[in-house]
This record gives sequence, C-alpha cells and structure tokens, in this order.
Amino acid sequence: MNGPTRLTALLLASASFAVAGVAGACEITLKSSDTHPDGYPTVEAVKYMGELVKERTGGRICVEVFHSAQLGEEKDTIEQTKFGVIDLNRVSMGPFNNLVEETKVVSLPFIFRSPEHMHTVMDGEIGADIAKGFEQHGFVALTFYDGGARSFYNREKPIDSIDDLSGMKIRVMQSDIFVDMMTALGAAATPMPYGEVYSAIQTGVIDGAENNWPSYESSGHFEVAGYYTLNEHLIVPEVLVMSKLSWDKLSPEDQAAIRQAAKDSTPKMRELWAAREKASEEKVRAAGAQVVTEIDKAPFIAAMAPVYEKHVTSPALKDLVARIQATE
Repeated sequence: MNGPTRLTALLLASASFAVAGVAGACEITLKSSDTHPDGYPTVEAVKYMGELVKERTGGRICVEVFHSAQLGEEKDTIEQTKFGVIDLNRVSMGPFNNLVEETKVVSLPFIFRSPEHMHTVMDGEIGADIAKGFEQHGFVALTFYDGGARSFYNREKPIDSIDDLSGMKIRVMQSDIFVDMMTALGAAATPMPYGEVYSAIQTGVIDGAENNWPSYESSGHFEVAGYYTLNEHLIVPEVLVMSKLSWDKLSPEDQAAIRQAAKDSTPKMRELWAAREKASEEKVRAAGAQVVTEIDKAPFIAAMAPVYEKHVTSPALKDLVARIQATE
C-alpha cells in the first residue's frame, strides 16, 4: 500500500469509530465484515456478539455487520482491517497462512480428526497460543468459529478415489497449503475469490471447488456442480479478528467486554452451524446432487506427506502439530 493510499485508509479508520448520534445512542460503531450471506451462522453469530457488546456497554458500543462481501472479498478486507478501515472481520484461515505462521498448522489437511477434536484444540491453550500470533501483524484474534468440514465438488463426475481428481481444475482459497494439497492429489489448483466461483464453474473455467455443506448450498454452487464427495480433507476453524488500531482506541474495560462477547458468541455459532449444516445437506440432496459418502481416506492422507514436509518446517510448528495430534 503506497503512502497516499495508506493515509486514506488511516483517515477512514478514524471514521469507522462513529461519533455519538450517527448510530443512534452508540458512541462507537464498529464495522464488521463477512463474505457470507445474511442469515449464515457466522453472520448471525457476530450480530449476536454485537447485541452482547451493546448490552454490556450500556449502549455505548454497537457492531454493524456488513455481510455478503459488501466491504470486499477476504483478501481485500484483511488489508482494510489491518489499517483500521474495517474494525471487525470474520475470515477464513487460508488467507492468513502466508502472514500468520501458526495458522498454517490448523489449515493442514487432516490435522483434525473431527469437528469435536478441533473445538477442543481451539478452545484451549493451543488456540490461545495461535491467537497470539495475530497481534504482531496488526490483528487481535477474538475467537474461533467453525468452518465446517470441507469436501470436493465438481461439474464432471463423482469423485470416488484420489485418481478421479487427476487433472481437474479445482478452486481453492489463496493459500500455498491449499495449492500444494491439490498438487499432491494430482489436480490443478486454481485460487480465485469466492464470489467468482459460481460463474467459473458454470462456464467451465474450473471443474469444481471444495467447501462445506452450508457454503456449497448458500452459494448455489450445487446448481452448477452436482457431484459432492464427503472426503472431509479440511476441518479448518475460522477466526473473528479485530483491527489492532481499532482495539487500541478502546479502554481496557471495553476491550474486555468485546473479547468476552466474542467468546460467548462461539457456542451460539456452533448451535446455528449444526442446524444449518443439516438443512443445507437436505436441500442439496433434494435438488438432485449426487453425494459420495463412502470413500477410502487413507490414500488422501498418505498423499499429504509432502505437504506437511514443506510447510511444517520450524521446531515451533512441528511442536504445534504434535500437540494437536496428542490432544484427545
């Protein structure tokens, strides 16, 4: 970001802290971004957090949620959050992989055995250690949400084995780990913004993508990619971050209120997520999507050895992997 652009961002940052009267009785209005549509579990969870913050600060601090990528795609909103243009941001871990080293580990394929295993890890000491890694890059990690179990879907054919992925053009998030994962599986990784995936599949620019049930359904991708394989290669948590520039303007008491409200929104998110996951699966099955439920994961897991070798290089990351794998 060049000098004038950075200055503009910083000037806008101060504007995001709305003065009293602009947002009713709120003295401070925090802008929060999410790429998902209104009603999505993460969007509703941040709204719930906002209600708690407003209640616990006597109406002084409010949260305004901008859903459906109204403020931009994740890669763009991360930069805006760093410079305080956006105050809060619900983001996938993938785009942080090249910035916050610790996020690489929780983005590794098959690092978590189940969603419950992921919850235990991210809610505990390991999650707290990972959260600390964000601060030196200009973010405060407030809580971790669910990103669900990601699986492959495409427009061409059922994926019954690792061989079926050979040569397929699969969209992934902008993350070296995800690109290397697809390469290891014999596919052609195609990073692109989430909002472009539908038309890219529809026009044949790519063959498919990978995501969880709710994203597969809410994006409409099931309409253009009717083959879904439950291989669950990634169970990646998502993170709610706050700009450190915005954070540092708050009193310690208000910081504590926001952090606790974010933590308290997590069980709400998980409750909404479980219900949404079930409803999304039912909807896409009813629409005629072909779902492969029985698949041998062992060849997929074995193929990930070079990915781990490449990305888990430092003693700290190797220790983090070992700690996660040892967590019951």
